[in-house]
Amino acid sequence: MKAIQIVDLTGPDEALRLVDVPEPEASHMLTPGEGVLVDVHCAGVSFPEVLQTRGEYQVKPPLPFVPGSEVGGTVRSAPEGSGLAEGDRVAAFCMLGGFAEVAVAPAWFTFKLPDELDFAQGAALVLNYHTAYFALKLRGRLAEGETVLVHGAAGGVGTASLQVAKGLGARTIAVVSTDEKERVAREAGADEVVRSDGPWKDQVKELGGADVVLDPVGGDRFTDSLRSLNEGGRLVVVGFTGGSIPEVKVNRLLLNNVEVVGAGWGAGVISKPETNIANGKAIDELIRGGYVRPLIGQRFPLEQAAEALKVIDERRATGKVVLDVRA
Repeated sequence: MKAIQIVDLTGPDEALRLVDVPEPEASHMLTPGEGVLVDVHCAGVSFPEVLQTRGEYQVKPPLPFVPGSEVGGTVRSAPEGSGLAEGDRVAAFCMLGGFAEVAVAPAWFTFKLPDELDFAQGAALVLNYHTAYFALKLRGRLAEGETVLVHGAAGGVGTASLQVAKGLGARTIAVVSTDEKERVAREAGADEVVRSDGPWKDQVKELGGADVVLDPVGGDRFTDSLRSLNEGGRLVVVGFTGGSIPEVKVNRLLLNNVEVVGAGWGAGVISKPETNIANGKAIDELIRGGYVRPLIGQRFPLEQAAEALKVIDERRATGKVVLDVRA
């Protein structure tokens, strides 16, 4: 089969190669027995793959390896009792191996794809939307009627978080940097939009403040995010796409009765199939309710995976970046 491999750790410009490799067997690192073999139509592209091209991600397989954690496709084979059958349209989280024509995923990380969503949206579903639900509901304890502020609101996690927040009954404020990103954020459900290069913290306070801040960016926004919280607010840390890891002076938490909450989705669900399945059912409800519709941004053929990674690395992504693996 055709696949993309990371062959060295020189970054997205040089690290990737299009190769022919054997198809995977129906087993998976997360599953003791047989996994689900998926004929991949689309593969999602995310920030972890950028980090992997530099050896900076916590998952560090020996070189060369096929990256790619999430796919949309059809089931080729599935273990007995999984509830999946040959030909089922699915969204799957494979952790590695997604940038290929065939991938394998655990049954409990493979979800039937509703008719409302296509394969590209399936490739955008698991990582971003499960992260958003885990961060907002399970870690951020978001309640109906609260206000959520989302940084990086036009990206994959950002648009997912806006949609999930709306589905959970929240008011949403998006932080973006350009007119185009504002358009995407509003399409994803942002009630209000502020610009990252302006006095966004003051504007958020004028809008009534935030009860939950979801931050996948980090960097120098962190302190102002704390300042934008209402009493009892929660700043949920999802990642550091801005490149720097901020520090917090805990007196800020004490004086304003606010919290900083970590939301490591992978660490939180990777060994908990039941939690994962429950989260999948919750997101299915949001899909049926019309709230969750992954926004697809730039699309590239498999052989242009490096270009796809560079879009994310250079923070040019709007919506979910995907690879079209099969025509």
